[in-house]
Amino acid sequence: MRDFTEWLSNFKNSISNYSYYIDFGKIYKNIDKIKVELNILNSLIGSKNIENDFEDIVTRYPETLKCIPLLLAVRENKIYAIDEAGEFLYSFKQTNYDMEQYKYFMRKTGLFDLLSKHIVNNLLDYVTGVETGLDSNGRKNRGGHLMENLVESYLIKASLIKDVSYFKEMKIGEIEKRWNIDLSSLTNQGKTVKRFDFVVKSKNVIYGIETNFYASSGSKLNETARSYKNIALGSKNIEGFSFVWFTDGNGWNSAKNNLEETFSVLEHIYNISDLENGVMSRIFL
Repeated sequence: MRDFTEWLSNFKNSISNYSYYIDFGKIYKNIDKIKVELNILNSLIGSKNIENDFEDIVTRYPETLKCIPLLLAVRENKIYAIDEAGEFLYSFKQTNYDMEQYKYFMRKTGLFDLLSKHIVNNLLDYVTGVETGLDSNGRKNRGGHLMENLVESYLIKASLIKDVSYFKEMKIGEIEKRWNIDLSSLTNQGKTVKRFDFVVKSKNVIYGIETNFYASSGSKLNETARSYKNIALGSKNIEGFSFVWFTDGNGWNSAKNNLEETFSVLEHIYNISDLENGVMSRIFL
């Protein structure tokens, strides 16, 4: 029997790699799509008659309008706004109000001031900063894949082959159909949809694998531990199937009681230290 406290003590603070923080390739690609329009709008910087100049540009080059939301760090091409003058849903794909209303928008949001007062020198540089800020919101998604990618690297090191001996993101229905196995006890008799991050098919056993890493605390950890405990209990009586959970992160210290409950009933629960010590070969080979 493994000691839970000792196992938990090996959990890591972070697994963030260099590409976790900002995806500059994505940023440059997004900017490249609108750099011509941004350069046209650059002519508004320092304008002494910005409202007329803005109308002239949008009239002559209506495609420049699509850049406006991004100047406010908004991805959508429609922006809702309300004040004492009423409520409006501005379209920046094609105009849905007269030009006076768009001028009102630019004035009230402060964009006219930003440009006419020369607060920024170049909209390409400005939008690069905006895109960088927006991309930081993608860290949660990138972080969610870090543990998944790490586990996959160890599957490969254990000589497992993608789409031959291991499979990525498989729904339970796909597993049942492919290997003629009944997993309905894991889906409330088919009423819920469940997908495993990985599935490994050995000679005699199908392994459903979940992966996650929690660097910080939160209510989701308790929910995850309870959910995986139910999967562990539900899979015990399924012949030829086993549930495997790879997890880590010091966020678990805030939910260690629930994690320990799952640890006590789940045979195959491992952390990164276990991966580093060759657990993949011991389980699957």
